[in-house]
Amino acid sequence: MLYGVLADLLVAIHLAYVGFVVFGQVAILLGLFLRWRWVRNPWFRWIHLLMILIVAAEAVLDLTCPLTLWEYRLRGLAGQEVSDASFVGRLLRNLFFFNWPPWVFTATYVGFALVVLGTFVLAPPRRFRGASRGLEGKGFAGQG
Repeated sequence: MLYGVLADLLVAIHLAYVGFVVFGQVAILLGLFLRWRWVRNPWFRWIHLLMILIVAAEAVLDLTCPLTLWEYRLRGLAGQEVSDASFVGRLLRNLFFFNWPPWVFTATYVGFALVVLGTFVLAPPRRFRGASRGLEGKGFAGQG
């Protein structure tokens, strides 16, 4: 039972990853239109870009996502097939796993990565603050 619950939890984490990438891009586009400053946060933007680039690279290199592999292993340890998942597991998997040819996924992931990259050109994230610049004048510089 524990392995099945862990597999369900992993599917939820996988779904959260996908949600961050998809809804993060929606928020970036909406935020650019509505002039939300936070959508130019460099940590958010670079992490978002890295996440979709990982997915696109896995697709181009024909690698199975490690989260999917771990879920399958946990299901095996639980004595379940993927289709034998719990109700929550089936519900979460059905939200984002489709029976399409692999090239559709590859094209979608690479296309989405290009859209994310395009927002870097159209509306680049703010620069990271320099460590020394961010501390000067705040009581930290020159203490000793």
